[in-house]
Amino acid sequence: MKKILVTGGAGFIGSHLCERLLKEGNEVICLDNYFTGSKKNIVHLLDNPYFEAVRHDVTEPYFAEVDEIYNLACPASPIHYQHDPIKTIKTTVVGAINMLGLAKKVNAKILQASTSEVYGDPEIHPQPESYWGNVNPIGLRSCYDEGKRCAESLFINYHKQNNVRVKIIRIFNTYGTRMNMNDGRVISNFIVQALKGENITVYGEGKQTRSFQYVDDLIEGMIRMMEAEDNVVGPVNIGNPTETSILDLAKKIVKLTNSNSKLLFEELPQDDPMQRKPDISLAKKMLNNWQPQVSLDEGLEEVIRYFKSII
Repeated sequence: MKKILVTGGAGFIGSHLCERLLKEGNEVICLDNYFTGSKKNIVHLLDNPYFEAVRHDVTEPYFAEVDEIYNLACPASPIHYQHDPIKTIKTTVVGAINMLGLAKKVNAKILQASTSEVYGDPEIHPQPESYWGNVNPIGLRSCYDEGKRCAESLFINYHKQNNVRVKIIRIFNTYGTRMNMNDGRVISNFIVQALKGENITVYGEGKQTRSFQYVDDLIEGMIRMMEAEDNVVGPVNIGNPTETSILDLAKKIVKLTNSNSKLLFEELPQDDPMQRKPDISLAKKMLNNWQPQVSLDEGLEEVIRYFKSII
């Protein structure tokens, strides 16, 4: 049995990770300040004697004797991370420093949940890990994009300077059950609007593309990355290389929900990337041939059922 700390453990992704780690026979500490996470996501785990939920903000130091740390703490949707940009930067940068300090102190292995947003609005397609990105350092999204880029730098330098065992993954668009219905992400937006019979808001002409992975595939990739040899540091892209336009996604969701919703086109937000697609050849090579298993239709049907149950 390993003792594992998950920061942001009450969030959409974090709660699925906590659940999986417990099923594999580990002891789990879930750290969350509940800014975007929710106790509803972890309430079913609270009776497990090997699960502990702690209200804590990662911008403040924390100590626990643990074997592994998954650092997920940070609002991940634009509507939330732009709400308090300074807080977002502090969470990504100071939070990384605090967790790396803990990992160094207790000799724990630590994984950073970075993001495809480090690539910005990419000029290379699909995006390999070797691409440095095209990021606006003073734009609306910079608090998140640059915060995550700085966190990657911190992880690499703690590894080189202090021999901390680090892992970095870059997460591409992920969806699944327990998504916050008001988080402003495209899949949750479209499904909720379709189920309510409201107009579906498409930004620009809907020609921008995204690559959507189901949360179960992401969790599998995260665990494989943590279990990989110590010399597999990353960054490694974890995402689904199947590309879908926003317009096609909207039409698909209308069809799957049997909705009468109409498409409403609005102005494209600042620095919204036109293309997002991972090159996952490194993940296949380094993570025991990891690749997504859940199709978009299968995943969307699960999420539609979930949102129907809570609307």
